[in-house]
Amino acid sequence: MGYKVVSVAVAALMAIAASASAQTRGVTTSEIVLGMHTDLSGVAATYGVSSSNAVKMRFDEINEAGGIHGRKLRLIIEDQSYQVPKAVQACNKLINRDKVFAFVAPLGTPMNNACFKDQLAANVPNLFPLTAARSMYEPFHRLKFYGAASYVDQIRAGMNYFVKEKGKKSVCVMYQDTDFGKEILEGAELQAKKLNVKLVETAAHKPTDQDFTAPITKLRQAGCDLVLMGTIVRDSIIPYATARKMGWTDVEFVGSAAAYDLVVGAAQGMDGFHAMGLTEMPYADSPVPAVKEFVEKYKKKFNIDPNIGAVYGYVAADLTVTGLKNAGKDLTLDSFIKGMESIKGYKDIFNGPEVSFGPQIRQGANSSFLAVVKGGRWSRVTQQLGF
Repeated sequence: MGYKVVSVAVAALMAIAASASAQTRGVTTSEIVLGMHTDLSGVAATYGVSSSNAVKMRFDEINEAGGIHGRKLRLIIEDQSYQVPKAVQACNKLINRDKVFAFVAPLGTPMNNACFKDQLAANVPNLFPLTAARSMYEPFHRLKFYGAASYVDQIRAGMNYFVKEKGKKSVCVMYQDTDFGKEILEGAELQAKKLNVKLVETAAHKPTDQDFTAPITKLRQAGCDLVLMGTIVRDSIIPYATARKMGWTDVEFVGSAAAYDLVVGAAQGMDGFHAMGLTEMPYADSPVPAVKEFVEKYKKKFNIDPNIGAVYGYVAADLTVTGLKNAGKDLTLDSFIKGMESIKGYKDIFNGPEVSFGPQIRQGANSSFLAVVKGGRWSRVTQQLGF
C-alpha cells in the first residue's frame, strides 16, 4: 500500500514538472528553440548574414560541448529583407508556428518596433537586437534586453567631440527617413541644444536610394563643416564618395556604429570617414588574440571573413547563453529573466564595454568611441567618449 502511495506521488510530481515544462514555450527536456528575424537578402544583408552566422557558430559551440543543462539550442532564422511587412510575417511565424522561446539578435529598428506588440504579448523576450534604438530598452519592459550605447548617445558623443575638440560650428544631419535615421536626428538635436549650436541643414533619404548628388549639394551649399550620418553601409559609402568627388573636402562625416563596418572601411575613397564604434573591428591580424582566433574560426566555418555584424551576433548569442546557464535546469520564462538580471560585469572577447543587468536595468552598457578609416581600415581615434 505504501509503495503504491509513493509511486502515485512520484508520478504526480513528474506530471507537474512535465506540465511546467510544457507551459514554457520553445522549451523541452532536450532543446531550447530560439528565433531570429534578420536581413539575408536586402540592403542590410551584410549585417544579417554575418550576425546570423555568428549566432549559429556560438550555439554550435555550446551544442558540441553538451548544450545547456542537457538541452541543445536550435535556431530558426527568417529573412525579412529589411522590410517591415516581411518582418511582421517572420515574427508571426516564429511566435505562432515555431513557438520560439526568445528572439536573439533580430535586426533593424523599424522591424523590431513593428514586432514588439505581438511578440511581447506572447511573452517572447527580445535579446540584443542589431539596432541601437532606445526603443530596444525603453520604456522598461522585463522582456527587452540590450547591451550597448544607443544611437542617440553615440551621435551625441561624436558631435560633442567635434564641436568641442575640433571647433566645428555648422552641424548638419543626413539620415535615412526611418525609425533608425530619426534616432540620429534626435541625438543631433539634443546635443545641439546642449552645446548651444544650430543644426544648419538636414537631408533625409530612403534606405534604397542610389543617387545622393542632390542632398550632398544641398548640405554643401548650407556651409556644413560637420555632417552627422544616420546611415548604414551603402548609404554611407555613396554620399561620402560623392562629396569627395565633388571636391567637398573641408567637412567631416561621422556615422553611428551602424556605419562602423568592414565594407564601409574597405570601400574605395572612404579614408577620412568617421564612425562611432562599440568593439574591436574583427581584422585577421588583430592584436587582440581572442579576436584573431574568432576570425580564424569564423572563416574556417563559413569560408568568408567576419564583419562587425558577426561580432554583434556572437556577443548576442554568448550573452543569451550566459542568461540560460544562470537560469538553471528548471528553465521557465521567470527563471530566465532572473538569469539575465544576474549578469554582472560581463566582458566579451572583442574588448567591448562591461555589461551588467538588474531588476530595473535593461541597457547593459552605454559607451562608444570614435574611429576613422585610414588606408582602408578602421583605426580608433579616442577612448570611450561622453557628452
